[in-house]
Amino acid sequence: MKKEVKTRFPVARIKKLMQSDDDIGKVAQATPIVVAKALELFMISLIEESCNQARNTNSKRVAPAHLKQAVMNTDQFDFLQEVVDKYPNPIANDSEDTETTGRRKGRKPKVEE
Repeated sequence: MKKEVKTRFPVARIKKLMQSDDDIGKVAQATPIVVAKALELFMISLIEESCNQARNTNSKRVAPAHLKQAVMNTDQFDFLQEVVDKYPNPIANDSEDTETTGRRKGRKPKVEE
């Protein structure tokens, strides 16, 4: 029961990025379309793996920590490990924070004057 992806990456912008490189001359008309589709498929697989990591930790939201875990645990994304190493390791459990402070994370309560 997968939803069809309706978002498309801008082909004109991809073509402009490709042509901004001096080593690349003319770009065939189909090339930016293929690159956009490849980028879409890559993002789908990365997001699905991040969602799986969130489900494994019984989380309702996908956090940056889940994205980092997905990159670290999946061989397909090993080329991204250098990028995610710059960010701190995820906290083991968010519920510890709510127990120590006594309230949920989020907006500060309004102070009426």
